[in-house]
Amino acid sequence: LMEVERGRVLGLREEPRISEQQFGNFQDLERVRDAKAERSQYGRFYYRFENGESGFDVYSRVTTFIATIHRDCEQWKSEGHDLDRLTLCIVTHGLTLRLFLMRWFQYTVAEFEESYNPDNGAVVVLERRTNGETGVQWYELEVGAMGALRLPRFEDQSRFRILDDLNLLDDTDWDGIE
Repeated sequence: LMEVERGRVLGLREEPRISEQQFGNFQDLERVRDAKAERSQYGRFYYRFENGESGFDVYSRVTTFIATIHRDCEQWKSEGHDLDRLTLCIVTHGLTLRLFLMRWFQYTVAEFEESYNPDNGAVVVLERRTNGETGVQWYELEVGAMGALRLPRFEDQSRFRILDDLNLLDDTDWDGIE
């Protein structure tokens, strides 16, 4: 950040909500191995380490962080800052980054479980896009990062498959649901 002009920085904060997953108090290498083996049976999202967190816990923290980003942007906008020229830089760890992206892009748990952490020190960029006719804006994950992280393109996400195959609804026992 030393290269950035001071007048171009709106804020800087240390944010504990985007810290890495808490793995508990592991002092015994054998217990660590056992916990990681058990985690592989449940998946990274739902498995909670003893005295630690699950991926779901980190996902919940990230969700509140995203709400803070939205509030901060509204505040900056009310102060007259041009958000179209805003660059937000988030520095975090691999698993937390993947859970941030899961929440932002609404990936399913299965899609998260298939994803990989970025290399250490990797830069992952969300690019803002604007529809020239409507002015609607959205974000896309840079194509290179999407491939490296093994995350699906927007149109390939599981949540849209039901639109292509309504027979998925036929497999549900609707009478058994209360």
